[in-house]
Amino acid sequence: MSQLSGKENLIVFDDICIICSGFARFMAHRDRSAGFRFVRARSETGRALYQKFDMDPDLLETNIVILDGRAYTKMASFAAAMRSVGGPWALLAVIDFLPKFFTDWLYDRIARNRFAFGKRSCPLPSNELKNRIVD
Repeated sequence: MSQLSGKENLIVFDDICIICSGFARFMAHRDRSAGFRFVRARSETGRALYQKFDMDPDLLETNIVILDGRAYTKMASFAAAMRSVGGPWALLAVIDFLPKFFTDWLYDRIARNRFAFGKRSCPLPSNELKNRIVD
């Protein structure tokens, strides 16, 4: 994690998952205020971040959104990211008002089956995303 100062807003994502990498491309294109940088989950830095937040880096069970020093996982990561983008996208943060047991259950179902939703290898990242990937 030597490339990070510890103060960056980060999104740790699985770059071989079409849903996860699509989310990263979406955020890179629309993020104007939070200044997110991106970390591939399977990279040395990504694995270290999973461990730092007491998650198994081999499971890749969630994206991690680190915003203002706070880590968000599962649907809370999606809500935090949408709030940070602002505009009409911030309305999707309403998911935070649903019961955590339900949103975690839903996120886990999607995460476990994410390769059934799309191919396992993703297109190359957009230039917007490529220029903001840390590791």
